[in-house]
Amino acid sequence: MKLLHKLLLAASLVIAAPGFAAPSAAQEAPDVLVKRITQEVVDTARSDKDIRAGNRKRIQALVESHVLPHVDFQRATALTVGRFWREATPQQQQQLIDEFRALMIHTYSGALSQIGDQKLAFLPLRGAPDDNEVEVRFQVQQQRGETINVSYRLYKGADGWKVYDVNLLGAWLIETYKGNFSAEIGRSGIDGLIRTLSEKNRKLAAEPGSAARAS
Repeated sequence: MKLLHKLLLAASLVIAAPGFAAPSAAQEAPDVLVKRITQEVVDTARSDKDIRAGNRKRIQALVESHVLPHVDFQRATALTVGRFWREATPQQQQQLIDEFRALMIHTYSGALSQIGDQKLAFLPLRGAPDDNEVEVRFQVQQQRGETINVSYRLYKGADGWKVYDVNLLGAWLIETYKGNFSAEIGRSGIDGLIRTLSEKNRKLAAEPGSAARAS
């Protein structure tokens, strides 16, 4: 089940890839943009032999160049840290963003190498045409007939739509991490959370095949 969660995270985080995006992508409706780019990136992951073989450098290069520019890690990290965010110094805030971003890279990279023959079915957009925050939903249809619901939240910034939260099987990513982050801060403070995330990322980077086990 953990692997399935990572697969869904991979599909759900692919919202706009510079290598594929059209010049007018910033003006494109969020659901149209998501549908087009998700399918293109998933197709690339399926056809790229290095990605399918689990080549870590190739996978992470794809993530860095095609996905991360369109995810707002500052907003996602601040919401995940919650009320403690205001207590953190600017340096601590940046360290938290960097470590959370690294954790997501490991999670995404592990998931991307696991994409197979799943089919994506997009559902109607939740939001009005003039809304600046919307929820895009789709279903992942497994080979054995199982259907998994996925949704994610995007907001419209100065440079287009960005994702900041993902819902997998009824659980929002921010809420899932928020409890763990709060507990760690309660035990050892903000610096303790930074150390914990840093140590986890170091272990994931050092262990062969560890990206697929990131959680």
